[in-house]
Amino acid sequence: MQKDLGSYRRSYEKSELSEASISDNPLELFQKWFYEVEASGGVDEPNAMTVSSIGADGYPKSRVVLLKKFTYEGFIFYTNYESEKGKAILANSKVCISFFWPNMERQIIIKGNAEKIAENLSDGYFESRPEGSKLGAIVSRQSEVIPNREYLESKLKELEKSYLDKEIERPSYWGGFIVKPVSIEFWQGRPNRLHDRIRYSLQADYDWKIERLAP
Repeated sequence: MQKDLGSYRRSYEKSELSEASISDNPLELFQKWFYEVEASGGVDEPNAMTVSSIGADGYPKSRVVLLKKFTYEGFIFYTNYESEKGKAILANSKVCISFFWPNMERQIIIKGNAEKIAENLSDGYFESRPEGSKLGAIVSRQSEVIPNREYLESKLKELEKSYLDKEIERPSYWGGFIVKPVSIEFWQGRPNRLHDRIRYSLQADYDWKIERLAP
C-alpha cells in the first residue's frame, strides 16, 4: 500500500500574528482566538483539543478530549482517573495540549503541569451533565479490555434500572484535571511557509517572556 501526499499543499493567507497586536498575557490571546474561532462557525467543536501524555510504557500518546473551562490559572478537562490517560497523568504531570483550527489557519501548543481539581468542582460539573453521560462515566471502565459492544450496552441497561428514581453521584475515579501552562505557542499560517510563531514562556516571577520563533 502506498500513496504519495507530496502534492497536498495550500497557501495560508487569512491572517497574521505580530508582537504589536498581542497581550502580555497568553491567556488573554487564547481567549481572543477562541472567541474568534467560535464566532466564525467553521469548527463544530472549537473546544476539541489534543492531550499528550507519557505512558507507563515510556511512549507518548495523544488523544482528543474536550476543554470544559479555561481561566487565568489554566485549562480544565474531565476524564476517568483510572483510564490509561488518567494513570499516565497522575504518574507524570508534564503534559502537552494543542488546538488546531484549520478554518482560521491557527494552532496553539501548550506545555504544562496537570493536577486534579478540587472534588467539589468535579461534583459540580458532573451534576450538570445529562443522565446518559453520568451513567456512561460509571459503566465504562475506560481503557480496560471488554469482550464486545453488547457487554457495554447490557451494563448500561442494568445501571439504568438500578438508578431509577435515584440520584446519580459522581464516582470517585472520575473528575477534572487542570493543566497549568508553562509555555504557550501561537501559530498563524502565512504564505510561503513563513508562518508566524509566537511563544510565551512562564518566568519565575510569574511574568511571561515573549519570543518569535522561526517557522
